[in-house]
This record gives sequence, structure tokens and C-alpha cells, in this order.
Amino acid sequence: MKQPALANAELGVMNLLWQEDQLTARQIRDQLYSDATGAQHGTVQKLLQRLEDKGYVQRDRSLSVHLFSATISRQTYAGEQLESLADTLTAGSFAPLITHLVEKKKISRDEIDRIRAILNQHESQGVE
Repeated sequence: MKQPALANAELGVMNLLWQEDQLTARQIRDQLYSDATGAQHGTVQKLLQRLEDKGYVQRDRSLSVHLFSATISRQTYAGEQLESLADTLTAGSFAPLITHLVEKKKISRDEIDRIRAILNQHESQGVE
């Protein structure tokens, strides 16, 4: 099921969870706001609650200090957002996106080779 897009502040929290696997609210606050205040702690708590409500984050309540972790991978989230963008901008076609990225040299030779290998593998397996 496609999940809603993340706001920039929510994405900041998710980026930390994708990097670190599990963090406390205090660890997230300290990394997002190096000069943290009580107000920023409340902001992080609200962000974590919103992310939990949306299904992006789970809270481990087994310890006295709750640990938060992502329930969706960065790759899955990015894929869903790219599909949504393609649906909105190009009627679901990825060809214009890929063409643009190649022409603007936003895809490295290694990435092109990796994409080519994936396409070849799918073709040899008869996947459309």
C-alpha cells in the first residue's frame, strides 16, 4: 500500500532512522538540533508521533526509554515517491525521467551498468 509523502521535517527524522536503525527521541533531537531546547524536544516528539500514525515508524516500548525505528526502507519510500511523480507528470512513464537523468549526466556509468544488468536479467526471465 502506498504511504503518504513525508514533509521535510519528517524526512529529516526518517533519514536518521535509515542511517542508524534505532534511536531514542533524545538522540534524534540531538542530531537534528545541536543546540536543542525543550521546545525542540516537543517538536521531535510530535514528528515521531505523526510518523508512527502514518505507519513509517514503530516504537519499542519494552525499555524505559522508547526506541524508534523505520518500518519502511529508504528504497521502498523512494520507489513509491518516484512512481507517484511519474503518475503525476508523465502518465506513469519512467522513460522521460530516465532520459532526462542520462542526458543531464545525473546517472553515473556504474549506475547505468547496474540498470542495464537489471533490465537484461528481467528480459531473460521474461518479466515485462
